[in-house]
Amino acid sequence: MRHLSRLLSVLLLACPTSLVSFAQIPMQESVLTAEEQAMIDWIDANEGNAIALLKQTVNIGSGTMNHAGVRAVGDTMADAMAGLGLRTQWIDMPAEIDRAGHLFATKEGASPHFLLIGHLDTVFEADDGFQAFSREGNIAQGPGISDMKSGNVVLVYALKALHEIGALDNIGVTVALTGDEEKPGKPLSISRKDLIKAGESADISLGFESAITTDGADWATIARRSSSSWTLTITGKQAHSSAIFSDDVGAGAINEAARILHRFYEEVRGDYGLTFNAGTIQGGTTVNYDTSQNRGTTFGKTNVVPSKAVIHGGIRALSPEQLERSKAVMAAIVAAHLPHTRATIEFEDSYPPMAPSEGNRALAEQLSLVNQALGRSPMKIWDPLRRGAADIAFVAPYTDALAGLGALGKGGHTPTESLELDSMSLAIKRAAILIYRLSDHPAYKHR
Repeated sequence: MRHLSRLLSVLLLACPTSLVSFAQIPMQESVLTAEEQAMIDWIDANEGNAIALLKQTVNIGSGTMNHAGVRAVGDTMADAMAGLGLRTQWIDMPAEIDRAGHLFATKEGASPHFLLIGHLDTVFEADDGFQAFSREGNIAQGPGISDMKSGNVVLVYALKALHEIGALDNIGVTVALTGDEEKPGKPLSISRKDLIKAGESADISLGFESAITTDGADWATIARRSSSSWTLTITGKQAHSSAIFSDDVGAGAINEAARILHRFYEEVRGDYGLTFNAGTIQGGTTVNYDTSQNRGTTFGKTNVVPSKAVIHGGIRALSPEQLERSKAVMAAIVAAHLPHTRATIEFEDSYPPMAPSEGNRALAEQLSLVNQALGRSPMKIWDPLRRGAADIAFVAPYTDALAGLGALGKGGHTPTESLELDSMSLAIKRAAILIYRLSDHPAYKHR
């Protein structure tokens, strides 16, 4: 893949006796060019239009399972990109996936090729009471206004600013606005096939979920953790409770579940970036549990040794290697179950990790220079333990990647979800200038 981490490997091979660091790769000045100032002026003049597009899309309910609403938001965003020279395409999903589909827009151009990622859906389904845009001064509220309809608008208006100065003509771009980020269709091999394919032919991926500013400092996101689930099922020997722990009966299903969970706590916990959680536990003589609904029923008596336990949990990791290593340890613990019990564990992967690569860090350095050129402070690196999973992780193995390029919002997934409207123009400026500089950066202009 034509990205910065591979370039570093080439440089290292060419100079085996000396250390080449990313600090030695030429970086853009933290001052604005005339072309960049022209984009800033255009963005300031069109701030009201960007907010109007945001309001329009927020007022279209697009919970993941509201297929018509998701498609309507996609149509609105396609209209917003008209005239930019991109070929838009709605990608339907097979009926069995039960998702609306995705909006992709592409144009060819010189290396590097950019993949810009957003999503059209929200967590607020059609029967939710939180459905409309509202504004009080600089703060606006609405379903998905932060996660992530504002990011979609930032993405489109950054492209519009580049187009305004003629810079978009020579830039290769793929815009990927997925329709099911909040509840991905399964199997992922189908619902994320087109996104992964776009990642395989891109050099730089930028995700437009909310930016982070705390205590006056701006933060860059170079890593996001994975999201997987696990189901631990244990069976034991049902018997009168007076015989529990005997050689003929054993510990029972619930005690064995507790023992295994304690070993997870002792032997899996502690690696930075890794967390796991037992979200639900059902145990008794009769257990019915539906993992897709995260709910179940149990029956048992205090004088009966329970014969079944089901624990449903989640696991997050910072790299594919960390995730697989942790799964292996958990599986080994489960395999060493006690006599008269049987234990199995199954894993279901959802979002892969976006590991904190050197290429990602180099992108963050470029973004920091842009931030400083806009009169703000150098950007710090955000702790990945404090962000959730995202679609950009599916393409992170193939490209250098940077997330969190959207506006400043809070309260995502809640009925108080809000956005600082004046942060829209800041986010658009950062994205437009970053793309402009990277498109002509010597570290990326290679094949």
